Parts: sequence; structure tokens; C-alpha cells
Amino acid sequence: MPDRLVFFGELLIRLTAPGNELLMQSPALALHVGGAEANVAIGLAHLGHDCAMVSTVPANALGRGAVAAVRGAGVDCGAVATGAGRMGLYFLSVGAGLRASEIVYDRAGSSFAARGAEDYDWDALLAGAGLLHLSGITPALGPRSAEAALAAARAAKRLGVPVSFDGNYRAMLWQAWDSDPRAILGELIGLADIFFGNHRDLSLVLGKDFGGEGEDRRREAAEAGFAAFPDLRIIASTARHVLTADHHRVAARVDRRDSTHQTGEVDVTGIVDRIGAGDAFAAGVLHAWRAGGDARAMAETGLALTCLKHSLPGDASRFGAADIAAFHAGGLDVRR
Repeated sequence: MPDRLVFFGELLIRLTAPGNELLMQSPALALHVGGAEANVAIGLAHLGHDCAMVSTVPANALGRGAVAAVRGAGVDCGAVATGAGRMGLYFLSVGAGLRASEIVYDRAGSSFAARGAEDYDWDALLAGAGLLHLSGITPALGPRSAEAALAAARAAKRLGVPVSFDGNYRAMLWQAWDSDPRAILGELIGLADIFFGNHRDLSLVLGKDFGGEGEDRRREAAEAGFAAFPDLRIIASTARHVLTADHHRVAARVDRRDSTHQTGEVDVTGIVDRIGAGDAFAAGVLHAWRAGGDARAMAETGLALTCLKHSLPGDASRFGAADIAAFHAGGLDVRR
């Protein structure tokens, strides 16, 4: 497969209250740059992959700073355009104990959301690409973003470029406009080779419930997804049990048409930052997939990166292959 991996989505600036404070408790906020697709690109760039971001930012200091941060993480930003509008922001208060983390979005009217299908030349942007990755957040932003996401996936399919799609369902974004998430997400999953989502995502799109518990229900949902979407080859997901804000149990699963693997649960304690853990999982799965790994390799690599991400402030995984190997080897003493 060609080496270049292309990512399409909005860049965001995150502003986080210090420590475990509430928002506006003190006059200070820490700044991080992220966005669902950019987080996956950064995670894969740190694993040695050739990653390129396609997006739009405002022509101001915020836009330039966001691009500089993503480029500084090893992602090619030559296809990030500038346009009218503003920078998308979100604010985070990190939870602790029995208080959950809380996010406030401020992204309406962003430069990215204002761009439509006609603003991207996908034949040129996907030339020589080995993958297009996008998520359900982009079409949820509004009708023009939905058209742009569909145009990107359709072009990739026409050009023979594999499509990786993360459902990332955001009800509040979809409800903000006259949307049809079932139809739009259904078409995007139908264009995908790899889908990141669980039985709840498939239930939404297929309009049916899945019985049973645990692994049986997830396999039933996966089989229904494979039956509904003939081009789909891989379905990957995580399962999370939240005990407290800083103690979770996480497992990973990868379903293929002819095989499946579900990991055991890992206790993730002392959580520093869980934002972007799903994107880290996607990066791990895609890393193993690019290496020709089977369902087990994809699930285990994704699990390693998602668990490690909980230890790191910011939105994206910045771990390399040696960190994944150390996670699997165990042992938490200082590495010298």
C-alpha cells in the first residue's frame, strides 16, 4: 500500500482549567491543540508513519498556532487551507474522584465548518494516498461539512484508497441543525473499509437493537454491520467501565468477517487525561493494520496506546513502538 495517510477534519484549540479546578475558578487556562482526526494523525506520526492533514483554519494567530502545533508533531500540514470564520475552541475541566470531567464547546461558525465539498480537490489531495481517515464529527457540524465528508469518502472509494471512519457520534452537534445522522453516517460506514464504533453506533445506523450481553452482543452487532455494508472489512471498538474519574477499566475488540479478538480488561488508574483516548486507540489499530497484523495484533496495539494516552496531558498520543513494547512487557519502574 502507498505510505501516505491522509486525515480530514477540524483542528481545535483546547483550553483546560489548571489541575482539577473548575472552569473559571482561577484566571488561567492551559492550551492544547487537537481535533479527532488530527489526534490520530499525530499518534501515527509518532509511530513513524507519513501523515498529512487536510483542514481549514482562520488566517490569524490562532489558526497559525494550531497548524504549527500539528506540524511540529510530525504531520504534513501543506493541505491545511485558510478561510473566513473563526477557530473552533473547547474548554475542559478535568474531573477527579466522583466528579466527572466536563467539556464546553465553542466552535459554531468556524472556518472549517463553513467549507463545503467544492472547496477540496480530492483527486489531488488523495494522489498517492494509502488511507483516508475521517470521523462522524465532521458531518455533524452542519450541512456543508456533511457534504464535504461525503465527497471525501466517495472520492477515496472511486480512487481505490482505503477509508477509515470513526463514528464519534455527537448528539448535540447533530441536533443543532436539520440533520439526518442515520442516513449520513450509514453512507459513510458503507464507504469505509475500517469502522471504529460499537454496538450502540451500529444500532443507531441500522435501526435495530442487539440482544445478549458483552462479547455475544458485540459479535451480533458486527455481523449485522458486515451484512449491511459489503465493503466493510474491520470493526474496532473499546469497552470502558468507569469506576471513578481517575480509575477506569478498558478493553479492546476487533472484529473481522472471519475472526475476532477481544482483550481482557486493563485497570487504568491515576488518570491524567482521558481526552483523545479513543483517537489513540484508532492510531494503534491502524498502525497494526498497516503492518499486516491480525485481529489480535490490532486489538492489543490499540489497547496499549489507549491505556498509555490516559497518562499524558493533551489530546493526542505521542508514544512510539518502544512504548507499546514496554506496555506489553509490564513493569512500571523507571526505564533507564
